[in-house]
Amino acid sequence: MRIEGHLPHVGRATKGGSLPYNSSNGNGAKAPRVAIDFPEAPVNRIPGWKTALDITCILLALPLWLPLMILLMIVTRVASPGPIFYRQKRVGLGGKHFSIWKFRTMKVSAETHAHERHLEELIRANCPMTKLDAYGDPRLAPLGRFLRASGLDELPQIFNVLCGEMSLVGPRPCLPNEFDHYQPWQKERVNGLPGLTGYWQVNGKNKTTFNEMIAMDLFYLKNVSLLLDLKILFKTCAVIAGQLFESQAAAQPVRQVERLRSPAPTLQRLAGSARKV
Repeated sequence: MRIEGHLPHVGRATKGGSLPYNSSNGNGAKAPRVAIDFPEAPVNRIPGWKTALDITCILLALPLWLPLMILLMIVTRVASPGPIFYRQKRVGLGGKHFSIWKFRTMKVSAETHAHERHLEELIRANCPMTKLDAYGDPRLAPLGRFLRASGLDELPQIFNVLCGEMSLVGPRPCLPNEFDHYQPWQKERVNGLPGLTGYWQVNGKNKTTFNEMIAMDLFYLKNVSLLLDLKILFKTCAVIAGQLFESQAAAQPVRQVERLRSPAPTLQRLAGSARKV
């Protein structure tokens, strides 16, 4: 930024102690003109092709995602009483806050502080970022585990993309309280639009540590290109399929433990059958 102007002529101090200002030097001539250069503030520019790619992909996939979204709206309403969507504040481009939309996957009365504490512990220990779902989260509504494992709970964020708050590809938007604990170098991940999927999601995701996630996000932002975005979009489908398989495999031991912990219904059925005989 460049600021130009004239040096003021400063006369003798007045009785009150103030200095008179005059744009001339006292002889009628103007004071010399000066220019000062200030460094430009960093501007987060989004490539023009990125917006075009987002809109093109969303329009081409409209016959797929729109009926699926309507179906999931109906299923969510029938499976669990309460609102269909869940709105949450996140940190977007340049640290600006915005609200993302998700399908509700938890029971209405579920508390959310457990997730925040779990995330803080993962960041502090710098261990693989496993979800609470892997341990059989009782707060989940029916089909909540499936929606989370498949990533379909994030589908309504297509509207965030259309509003320009997100992109199809980019770092996942973090929570404000999580962002407050970031180190300065970690906060650089908000120098690009957050995304529905990203480089981290298709390169390990929950098997990586928090610092590895940040490093992958920064790598993407420094190497962002049309070809890289297309590769990530195509790879996302295969990753989602793998996550669904792993989720089902992890859910089986949890179900077996739950059955062992609650034998009463089975005993009641056996007793009822004995009475009938």
